[in-house]
Amino acid sequence: MTASAIKHLVPYYSQWESPSLVPAFITGTREASTDPLWQKSGAADPQEYAFWAPRMCGVACLRMALDFWGLPVPPSVSLVGELLEAGAYVRSGDEVKGLIYQPFAEFVAARWGLYARAARELPAQDVRAEIARGRLVMVSVHKTVRTPDTTPPSRGGHLVLAVGAGDDGVLLHNPSGLPDLTQQFAPVSWTTLNRFYAGRGVVLGGLNEGVPHDPHDAGRDR
Repeated sequence: MTASAIKHLVPYYSQWESPSLVPAFITGTREASTDPLWQKSGAADPQEYAFWAPRMCGVACLRMALDFWGLPVPPSVSLVGELLEAGAYVRSGDEVKGLIYQPFAEFVAARWGLYARAARELPAQDVRAEIARGRLVMVSVHKTVRTPDTTPPSRGGHLVLAVGAGDDGVLLHNPSGLPDLTQQFAPVSWTTLNRFYAGRGVVLGGLNEGVPHDPHDAGRDR
């Protein structure tokens, strides 16, 4: 990143309670139900935690933002329950639709008074501009952004938090990133980002910034 780059010192949260075990969880060599820290999530049992952990990238991004702005950070699965009630997740058996941006943004604004804007169209240059305003941006990328030298099969489907930006690229906190490599403050060039980025997301800002909404937005990721 260039010297003129902006970097917000955002605390990192993984979507699993044990960030060091993420490689084992994402490859399936270890079941999420065996996470030794699962109880921190607020789940009723290891099975509930294991169901939600792979789906909580957006929850992890929100928890990072809450911590950054000095607000209490609820446990991850407890937050899932609130988001289900808000319509930001819709569960039918073992199928989950979400994260659905508009109800998510409305929930965040109502619950904590933060600025929250669901954006169906969010070009990379707008991500940079929002970060320059002091905001954080949840961006929809393909999950393989954790290994940015790969070629993704598609764009979007996984939410990461953009916490910095400059001429060269963006800094990402990735809830399913690899330890010591792509979990926190991971630099990704703008050219590389565009291979993974679906051009949509949620912009988050501090208290008392207002609550803009796009009533036509129906974007969603997990």
